[in-house]
Amino acid sequence: MNILLLGYGKMGKAIEQIALERGHQIVGRIDLNNRADLDALADDAVDAVIEFSSPESVVDNLRYCIRRGWAVVCGTTGWLGQRTEIEAAVRERGSAFFYASNYSIGVNLFFRLNKTLAKFMHDYPSYQVSMTEVHHTEKKDAPSGTAITLAEGLLDNLPHKNRWAVSEADKPAEGDTTDAIVIDSVREGNVPGTHVVRFESEVDRIEISHVAHNRQGFAVGAVVAAEWLAGRQGVFGMDDLLGE
Repeated sequence: MNILLLGYGKMGKAIEQIALERGHQIVGRIDLNNRADLDALADDAVDAVIEFSSPESVVDNLRYCIRRGWAVVCGTTGWLGQRTEIEAAVRERGSAFFYASNYSIGVNLFFRLNKTLAKFMHDYPSYQVSMTEVHHTEKKDAPSGTAITLAEGLLDNLPHKNRWAVSEADKPAEGDTTDAIVIDSVREGNVPGTHVVRFESEVDRIEISHVAHNRQGFAVGAVVAAEWLAGRQGVFGMDDLLGE
């Protein structure tokens, strides 16, 4: 495949390495310094775009790719308030769009484990649920897209919770029952990504976690998604790729 990289930071470079190892060609490496180079690419020169840029750039990038008719795999987070607009444009154009907050196979299995645990805890509101996510200091959005996906999985299965929150002011007082799932976001060092979900009562704590050792799992998943997207039309995600 001829793959265009939109965003050429650490993730873009990791994706490039995996794509080349799997026999693909990189037809462009675009960041803020050379975005004008996009116009030099012919429409048929790109089989798929893999977009890992920034919350400030992603929506303009996606609109551009949709106008060009390019299939897009997007892993940038922090922009989902405009997701409905982007998906509508994809369907209108008849192109293809694949979004995931996290492309790691392990994380997506963790998403399913998280939902299963929430179903088990459905009838035990004495357990307070909370989350912690830890990432490198260069990550701009907080909480992470992965943490939001985990929170949404909890909200779908815990009737006594109806929102997630990040501010200290929203944290429950001891013994209180709040409607919020509190997410603590920590930025330190060069951490690829750690996510912890915990249910705690006065007598014990149940905890599950996913710890990424490096970016390779995210990069492999993004390239596999681009391969899977070839020849398809519509809006897709990891559940489509992995099977419900």
